Amino acid sequence: MARILVTGFWICAITLLSCYAAVYWDTGMQKSKGEDYLEGLEYQKVRPINIPIIAEGAVQGYVIATLIFTADAKTLRSLPVPPENFVIDEAFRQVYSDENLDFRKLSKYDVNSLLINIKRSVNERMGTEIVKDVLIESFNFVSKSDVRS
Repeated sequence: MARILVTGFWICAITLLSCYAAVYWDTGMQKSKGEDYLEGLEYQKVRPINIPIIAEGAVQGYVIATLIFTADAKTLRSLPVPPENFVIDEAFRQVYSDENLDFRKLSKYDVNSLLINIKRSVNERMGTEIVKDVLIESFNFVSKSDVRS
């Protein structure tokens, strides 16, 4: 009878120790995998921007743009201020103040210079090279007559 009790306690002790060792080993492995995940570039999509186009003293329509920017994931997580608001602000300023953008007289528009100017201005305002690239998801013009109120 005593031999059966000792064997039972021995099985329970081995089971408990093996469970503890498995959990301890598994938590150590998960921490090292999480740190490697944060490396590389991250794409951030900004909310759509509505930019009024004013000509001849009246609103002619709106440019609706959706932009995406890339930034280093590690740097992005360490910033005290998110760069999305700066990207939105610079895109609004660039499109609103551009004299070459006239939807009444359609012609080719230099989108590359617009994106480069947005990237450069955001990085200057942030004080470091945060934004690596700016991409366009959509860029549409809606005339005032097509807008529903």
